[in-house]
Amino acid sequence: MKTPIGGNPMTVLSMTARPLASEAPQAQTAQPMVRFRDVCKSYGSFSVLNRLNLEVGANEKVAIIGPSGSGKSTLLRALMTLESIDSGVIEVDGEPLTHQLRNGEPVRASEAHVRRVRGKIGMVFQSFNLFPHMSALKNVMEAPVQVLGMRRSEARERAEELLAMVGLGDKLEHYPTQLSGGQQQRVAIARALAMRPKVMLFDEVTSALDPELCGEVLNVVRRLGAEHNLTMLMVTHQMGFAREFADRVCFFHQGGILEQGTPEQLFGQPQHERTRCFLSAVNEAS
Repeated sequence: MKTPIGGNPMTVLSMTARPLASEAPQAQTAQPMVRFRDVCKSYGSFSVLNRLNLEVGANEKVAIIGPSGSGKSTLLRALMTLESIDSGVIEVDGEPLTHQLRNGEPVRASEAHVRRVRGKIGMVFQSFNLFPHMSALKNVMEAPVQVLGMRRSEARERAEELLAMVGLGDKLEHYPTQLSGGQQQRVAIARALAMRPKVMLFDEVTSALDPELCGEVLNVVRRLGAEHNLTMLMVTHQMGFAREFADRVCFFHQGGILEQGTPEQLFGQPQHERTRCFLSAVNEAS
């Protein structure tokens, strides 16, 4: 029987990470910014994450690829606590996300702890999720004011800087319906950055866009990776971008990492037949 994340916390935190046999060893010398240890998640009888182990270093850029239903988006949603996990540990910047040690004993973390740790993470979704009644400027300003308690003048200045950075300095007062899909996604990226995260998650951020609009969004992501000290995890079906952008590529299969390596290794010399079949199918489709 699985232990729910809200169940016995000793079960959750006392695990020793045992990597899946199919997972490649991960050489992290410094404390990772993100760590998954034996994380499991199921929907009924369907296992979405199967004792997943993953470490992502500070400022590392990791692309996550794989077939539909392999657990890629669930990984990101669990990291944002949008999905509960059944067992295992998720750590961000050295701290357990949903549990704390109190007098040496693991206990369920307070909402304040979860919010604080989760505040180190920003996420950009497939859908833009902008407030339709707010301008681009107010969409970016609102969370820093309401969540961080930032002065409105400071939040406005930062929002203007971020929107200029993503190429929308001339669209501050435009509403979502007045923006293209690519522009809306760039507002969503600016909104996530406004919270000053250490980790940025991107979940198929170009999947809802027409092909000609994908480039403008990927260019923004490319610039973030080059100019900002951010740990970045990107679920993507854009193999060319993953090859160019990522420090490491992880191929997901049946809720775990079947294979991982540098883009040159994974795309150039995949070791597993399942990886080769997936990449071949993607290449044929494109």
